[in-house]
Amino acid sequence: MNPLPDIIEAAGLTSVWTYLALFLGMSLLMIWRLEALLEHGLEGTALGTLVMPYCSGLGNLIFVAIINQRREPADAILTNSLVNNVTNLTLILGLPALIWGLQLEGGKKSGPTAPGKRAHPGDTGQQLNQLSLLLTLIAVLFFTGVTWVLGADGKLDRGDGLVLVALFLFWQCFQVFDVLKYNVRQRLRFGPMFYLDMFIVLLGAYGLYVSIDWLVAWLSGQQGGFVSAANLGWLSGWLMVLPNALLAFFYAARRRADIVYASQVGDGHVCIPLCVGLSAAITPLSVPRFFETGLAILVSAAVVHALCVAFARGLPRWMGWPLLAGYAWFLAAGLM
Repeated sequence: MNPLPDIIEAAGLTSVWTYLALFLGMSLLMIWRLEALLEHGLEGTALGTLVMPYCSGLGNLIFVAIINQRREPADAILTNSLVNNVTNLTLILGLPALIWGLQLEGGKKSGPTAPGKRAHPGDTGQQLNQLSLLLTLIAVLFFTGVTWVLGADGKLDRGDGLVLVALFLFWQCFQVFDVLKYNVRQRLRFGPMFYLDMFIVLLGAYGLYVSIDWLVAWLSGQQGGFVSAANLGWLSGWLMVLPNALLAFFYAARRRADIVYASQVGDGHVCIPLCVGLSAAITPLSVPRFFETGLAILVSAAVVHALCVAFARGLPRWMGWPLLAGYAWFLAAGLM
């Protein structure tokens, strides 16, 4: 039983705008409590690479479950994941860079006073964030490359999906032990408020599920025009990046480039390989015609970000323009 849609219907508020507002409201609720986790035992990069990806990418995981539950075309999941990842690494990072610039030093100077930050003398904390981001970007290159190779025959079957899921699980095990190791060094523990905030985040996840389920059902019934079932993958992909955009602009305005970077890059891991792998393990996927173009743009954007993080300690403002150009190329390849 799912009482929330019945409550909305009884109030006479059933409409696409109601469920879009519910989706955004639950996303903002999760962001609000995620901010508190910085004070409860998670430093910036750990928050970005472990917690936020699951929350900002939770909509994509729910989308996989709903598509399979409703027996909609599974190919929409691959399109959804490509749209999500390319938008994250180009548009969602490029726009904040143009407005504020994404310099990693900003996260160290103006961020909340997390206990772990004080333990590093000089630039050590910033250097650790820099190395962590470089490792995460290398993982993007690795995951994208493996997906490219597995899909070279025009499809991703059950075996391919299991390989992608196994890669993701190995990566997450590595991240979890890295955070635990950090907390042991700094003598940090997760207090009761940490778990309370995580419970509130789970409530937000329930609201996301309800909103996405209704929106997918509504969109599947639309015929003709761009806003229709034929473009389910594209439209859902853009919807799922809205929480990512809120995260990026919120933390970029607070000069927390470490969280902006880690959250967007980490969210990409949830889509590729996890969402794609889960879907392929259930139902074989046919790759879309812009598959190789999208992965090529992903690889190029990851290389650009890695070079900027390694040598410029962040993304200079002028680099926002090439990223936006790459996104325009992706749109042209997929929609025209």
